[in-house]
Amino acid sequence: MTDYRVQKFATILVDHSIRCQTGDRVLIEATTLAEPLVRELYSLILDRGGQPHLALAFPDQEEIFMAHAADHQLDFIPTFQNLAYESFEARIRIGSMANTRAMSGVDPSRLARRQKALAPILRTQMKRGAEGSLKWVSTLFPTTAYAMEAEMALHDYENFVYRACHADETTPDPAAYWRGVDERQRRIIDRLQGHDQVVLRGPNVDLSLSIKERIFLNSAGRHNMPDGEVYTGPVEASVNGWVRYTYPAVYQGRVVEGVALTFENGKVVNATAEKYQDLLLKMLDIDPGARYLGEFAVGTNFEIDRSTKNILFDEKIGGSFHTALGAGYPETGSLNKSLIHWDMICDMKTDAEILVDGEVLYRNGEFLA
Repeated sequence: MTDYRVQKFATILVDHSIRCQTGDRVLIEATTLAEPLVRELYSLILDRGGQPHLALAFPDQEEIFMAHAADHQLDFIPTFQNLAYESFEARIRIGSMANTRAMSGVDPSRLARRQKALAPILRTQMKRGAEGSLKWVSTLFPTTAYAMEAEMALHDYENFVYRACHADETTPDPAAYWRGVDERQRRIIDRLQGHDQVVLRGPNVDLSLSIKERIFLNSAGRHNMPDGEVYTGPVEASVNGWVRYTYPAVYQGRVVEGVALTFENGKVVNATAEKYQDLLLKMLDIDPGARYLGEFAVGTNFEIDRSTKNILFDEKIGGSFHTALGAGYPETGSLNKSLIHWDMICDMKTDAEILVDGEVLYRNGEFLA
């Protein structure tokens, strides 16, 4: 018997996130571990008149690929995914890993090479998403591996995931809930939009940046599920100061801990990490844009109250902010281009504030009334 929460989850993704219409070609990317959710999505998309296309992988497929692929195979752009991203109307990607550390033993240069090959697909997603011609959402199906990474029992982790997505019994109408999030965050954006200087101060940050003529976007379940953030692309050369990210920065299966960055005129001029510093430095040097910020965001989902070492959840933590090294979203006005987009998160719940053009708008994890 299908978990009723999986059915509610599928409804959120199809009706709220991608807003499936008759004739929409929908790519569903997942591993076979997400079969319960994939089945519900497949049926529901058909009910809505869409055309579901499955791109299913076995759980350790990526691990096998990185172990056996020659250079020309690392450089190969996947044919079907490339076609779908270029021409389909919608895409649902479901994280559903069996081993979150599968890439931890792979040479960083091989990971970087593969990242370059996949970059055109990411660029297409961002470009078509900005144009409105591709409706895309990324989400997660709770697996034992994710639960272990989060240091939770699987049952507890499932409860955590569905509660964060509001697909559980506490939310009778999830679509209405996410519309409410959209409205609340719209009011926050109205207070941020049209300003210039942002200053972040706290025990782990002393950073300034400009949002002049940049657009804040309202992240309320359209592109991510769970969701809950407002974000923009800072003016590239405007970032100055330092930040110590208080949550782990996960990349390609490696948990990079204790990242500290110093910026001068937008560029990372000093970078350290307590763990996997070699990977951090390798990614910063992957191209010129990797040392600049493509995103500045504030997390607003207080159902997500801990780090689970999964960026889909962690970047939404209520009472935190995050920045992303690398590619920015064109719809925010960001001009930064890179092969990477790497989010890093910092807690702001204690002795911290955000000032916008000299006015305190945010203190100790909350936007002020």
